[in-house]
Amino acid sequence: MRVFSLLLVFVLAFGVTEITPVRGQQDPAPEQAQKKEEERTQEEDLEALRKAAAAEAEAEEEAEKSEEETTFKSGELALQALNPEISVTGDLLGNYQSGNDDAVEWDTVFRSLGLHFEAYLDPYSRFKAAVPFSAHGAELGEAYFTRYGILPNTNITLGKFHQQFGVVNRWHKHALDWFDFPLALRAVFGAGALNQVGLSLESGASTGPVTHGVVLEVTDGDNDVIFGGNARNRPSILGRYTAYQDLSSSTYLDIGVTGLLGWNDAWTVGDSSFSDPRVALVYGADVVLMWEPTGRMRYRNIQWRSEAYFVDKEIYAPDGSGLDRLKPWGLYTLLQAKVSRAVEVGIRYDYFTPEARAYAAGAGDAVVPPLVAAGSDMYRWLAGSWVTWWQSPFVKFRVGYSYESGRDLGPDIHSVTFQTVFAAGPHKHERY
Repeated sequence: MRVFSLLLVFVLAFGVTEITPVRGQQDPAPEQAQKKEEERTQEEDLEALRKAAAAEAEAEEEAEKSEEETTFKSGELALQALNPEISVTGDLLGNYQSGNDDAVEWDTVFRSLGLHFEAYLDPYSRFKAAVPFSAHGAELGEAYFTRYGILPNTNITLGKFHQQFGVVNRWHKHALDWFDFPLALRAVFGAGALNQVGLSLESGASTGPVTHGVVLEVTDGDNDVIFGGNARNRPSILGRYTAYQDLSSSTYLDIGVTGLLGWNDAWTVGDSSFSDPRVALVYGADVVLMWEPTGRMRYRNIQWRSEAYFVDKEIYAPDGSGLDRLKPWGLYTLLQAKVSRAVEVGIRYDYFTPEARAYAAGAGDAVVPPLVAAGSDMYRWLAGSWVTWWQSPFVKFRVGYSYESGRDLGPDIHSVTFQTVFAAGPHKHERY
């Protein structure tokens, strides 16, 4: 029907020819008027046909559209993009010790199989979690939510996390430069470092060439070493300040100071137990100096990093002598260099000295052994070196040697350690 209508319009427009008989002497005016009238009539008829043809064509198009199959599209298959990114890390250690009669000479342990989850919940916030598995079971390592820009240049984190006391306390063990946390850090906060539940506010600003950073954290005071007697669970407060500056195009300096305040209130003296809140303070200082040649940072760098820890903890002496203050301290210093894209070498020195008290002998759980011990002029130090080979961004191997010694704090120990760390997933060996 549509083709017929268009054909009719074409014929009327271009195929109609007027045949006028030849007449004799005739006045041209009536003929011209008649011709104009006929042309006007033809134009009107032609316009009417065009409108009719257009209406018919439109009706046919609507009919064709109604007969077409309707296609429905669903976004269900795209919902997988909302799933968190999942990475798996493995940390395998083999160790040989000489000189420690209380430990086996050879030991191989799968220290941790870690599941790491990460997801951006929206343009303003991110979720991260780490769940390490070992031969003794699973535990919640970290699980926290970060909201960016809660205030100008300020982020807030809520959950369970390694706190920002110094530099390496924040790192996961599989991402450390050495095989374990520094000797002093383990003595002050325990083998798992300072890892508590609460909130963290982090802010930064620049003044000239220096970038300043401030961190304020309020968490449960449940660390077993420094807050082991916090029966009422009073919160601990951590404050940290950092200053960063580029010294040249290839060198930067980063310094920081940290303070941690908490309480202990449960005490046992002799056969009596009582409650009295007492302050526990830990101070820290750290410095990082890094040289990375511009354009060659993947192949060469040298890093020097040092941290120091100072404790000032009030306790009631278990022998009944009254209030006492413990002031143990320690440090470590490290020098590490990248000698090629795949090889890193380093050396480290650790030192820790506890508070010497005669009542620590036989005091049992009344005092924390890493912070106070019986004796005089006690200390412990460790010196070690290592080589790390990155087979790829997902696999690294490390071998290292250490010698641990001191006075009145255990035997002299020689150790050779092999480590294999692998990662599967999008986040490889993230430090935190």
